Amino acid sequence: MIWSVEFDDAAAKELRKLDRQAQQEILRYLRERISTSEDPRRFGKPLSRELTGLWRYRVRNYRIICNIEDEKLVVLVLRVGHRKDIYE
Repeated sequence: MIWSVEFDDAAAKELRKLDRQAQQEILRYLRERISTSEDPRRFGKPLSRELTGLWRYRVRNYRIICNIEDEKLVVLVLRVGHRKDIYE
């Protein structure tokens, strides 16, 4: 089974606000590393405190905050943004 990547409406809007190069790198990362038949937890790190249960992926200075739904084999992207702004 292959994991699929879906974007929350807010995350899709945040992605569109980034420059074209950053958008391409983030989408390539998700396509080549996360949207595969292997466990998406092999990359990234689990978050803590109020974001417990979510995962973070790093692409250059950008962060992708996701919820991994094991029962559906879906990685739901909740936030996309620069590392200085993403956790606020």
